[in-house]
Amino acid sequence: MKTIFFLLTLLLFTTLLSSQNLISGKVLDQKGKPVVGANVYIEGTYDGGSSDDKGDFSFKTTITGNQTLVVSYLVFETVKLAIDVADFKDRTIKMRESVTSLDAVIVTAGTMESGDKARVSVLKPLDIVTTAGSAGNIIAALQTLPGTNNVGEDGRLFVRGGEADETQTFVDGIRVAQPYDASTNNLPTRGRFSPFLFSGISFSTGGYSAEYGEALSSVLLLNTQDEPDQNKTDIAIMTVGLGIGNTQKWKKSSLSVNTTYIDLAPYQLAIPQNVDWNKPFQSLSGESVYRYNFNSGIFKLYAAFDASRFDLNQESINTVEKTRVNLNNRNLYVNTSYKGNFGHQWQITSGLSFGYGHNNIKLDLNQLKNTENAAHLKLKLRKSFSDRFKLSFGADYFITQFDEHYNQFGVGDYNSSIAALYTEADIFFSKKLAAKVGVRLSNNDLLKETSLSPRISLAYKVAKYAQFSLAYGQFSQSPNANYIKYAKDHSFENENAAHYILNFQYSKNKKTFRAETYFKEYRNLIQYNTQTAQSNSVYANDGSGYAKGLDLFWRDGYTVKNLEYWISYSFIDSKRDYKNFPVAATPSFVATHTLSLVTKYWISDWKSQIGFTQSFSSGRPYNNPNKSELNTNEFMNEKTKSFSNFSFNWAYLLTQQKILYFSVSNILGTQNIFGYEYANEKTNNVYNRREITPTADRFFFVGFFWTISDNKKDNQLNNL
Repeated sequence: MKTIFFLLTLLLFTTLLSSQNLISGKVLDQKGKPVVGANVYIEGTYDGGSSDDKGDFSFKTTITGNQTLVVSYLVFETVKLAIDVADFKDRTIKMRESVTSLDAVIVTAGTMESGDKARVSVLKPLDIVTTAGSAGNIIAALQTLPGTNNVGEDGRLFVRGGEADETQTFVDGIRVAQPYDASTNNLPTRGRFSPFLFSGISFSTGGYSAEYGEALSSVLLLNTQDEPDQNKTDIAIMTVGLGIGNTQKWKKSSLSVNTTYIDLAPYQLAIPQNVDWNKPFQSLSGESVYRYNFNSGIFKLYAAFDASRFDLNQESINTVEKTRVNLNNRNLYVNTSYKGNFGHQWQITSGLSFGYGHNNIKLDLNQLKNTENAAHLKLKLRKSFSDRFKLSFGADYFITQFDEHYNQFGVGDYNSSIAALYTEADIFFSKKLAAKVGVRLSNNDLLKETSLSPRISLAYKVAKYAQFSLAYGQFSQSPNANYIKYAKDHSFENENAAHYILNFQYSKNKKTFRAETYFKEYRNLIQYNTQTAQSNSVYANDGSGYAKGLDLFWRDGYTVKNLEYWISYSFIDSKRDYKNFPVAATPSFVATHTLSLVTKYWISDWKSQIGFTQSFSSGRPYNNPNKSELNTNEFMNEKTKSFSNFSFNWAYLLTQQKILYFSVSNILGTQNIFGYEYANEKTNNVYNRREITPTADRFFFVGFFWTISDNKKDNQLNNL
């Protein structure tokens, strides 16, 4: 009996051995080099093996018939092959490098990003508010980056030879029609948005995506936080006002709110000003974000309001008495957005915004009122066909209503709607080579014009941490509201620009180097034949211009412990024949050379972060009519003296959640001059002039910031 059992067992074992199939082969990369350690197995089983130092693999399996063989390895795309188990021996399998790995190429031409989601971040959210001299102003911090011009008497964002209105601002992908506080001549404005609710920023100096339009030079993308980490309350007591913020978090939703009251009257009693104030600047503003997380997406409702006023006596070389300017401004901005996934690798982004801006300006006994209502509707679909090909397409619809009255008489108004369609493809040819190709088609009903704007970017990785990028694009924008409010009596066309950009970027170990050269060509710029744009001016779209230059950026947060710094330098050569220029000339807002050095150093023993910012720019051009009246070649040929500003800040942690913050701009008291205002008429055969200077020689700021949270560790260092 034992002999029979032994024979049956031996027969069964022999049968099993004879029914096993051998799977074998070699795993290579695209260059024919062996891939060592690749996992090779039959899908749905435990049968498999791994490749050796020659790329060879082999294993046995009892599975039979048609199966799926899976080959996977960290930095390569997973391969799935349909095989016949009985006939898969000594086969060669080639793997392609994954294009989704962290060291894969990315398109960087013209774009600088910050935030946790940025693949390569040149600025962090913390930087926006801890940069000395920025005073918590996003725009001021961005002015330390290459490609920007610091126009101190204006305060808005001027990019690569472009006017400030050539840059558009978006919150969560939805356009902001009125991104700046109201102001008056030679009194700098600020951006309306505080960094309190934003987690990331993308700042494009040119060549941006086909998703965005109505901007000749740049787009600024602000992204609100997707999810706060905990419930908390933030309290701010400042020399210029008060602020309070609160965040509440629930299972699927959260709400963040902050409110700020600013009153410069007490500050200006203590610090002398170069402005004759009747009532210094006052404002009440607030922002809020409500978020709701669905199973496959997130909905956001963002709202911001601002009410401000000031009253001053403004000096002019053309009047004996100062002009009293009393300005009241009200602004509201609301947007909703949804971003989610559906189907197989589909993503949807949709949104709607409404912006309301109203100015009531009294000029001595005269009164100017204007109101703007603007809306933006957006829909975008994105399909990932594979890791190597992603297609986006969508539509935008912009509606703007503008109305202006002077002494109860209508002086300008317009109703405009712009409809746009766009599509864009992200193509990864390999881990080293990628492209973004898109086109935007838009129609402006007010101008009765349709424009087609192609855009393309390429990126090639030349080493593990270094790459080149190229970008080309056509961009169009409706003329400024100061012109098209007279559209009933004049015909206008879109202004146009073409961008050509070459970029090199190196990033490793918290060190980033960027070098970018560019050329911009402007067409169809607005020209008029009067001293200022008026309803009776003769307008034409015959203007032209160019801007070309080099931008350099170096950031290092690795070499010296606790020290982060960056250096940016810009060279620009730009001329325009537009407005009422008699000849092509460099505009007054362009400085040929701009240099910034920003440092931040954490001193553990002092529980402090200190920072310094040195900003420098060469003199800006201005027109001296005493010379240009005799010779148009002298138009805009004189320059102001160089601009210099050395600023300092100090954040001291009284406790983990209480911070005392101090900053001062222009420590050295440099007497900067932004330009000159000349008289309209001669005196003793000479046009007299006066200097345009900063509103104050220095700006001092002291604040106490207190965070109350569950973990008793969070503080407002990120929000200073």
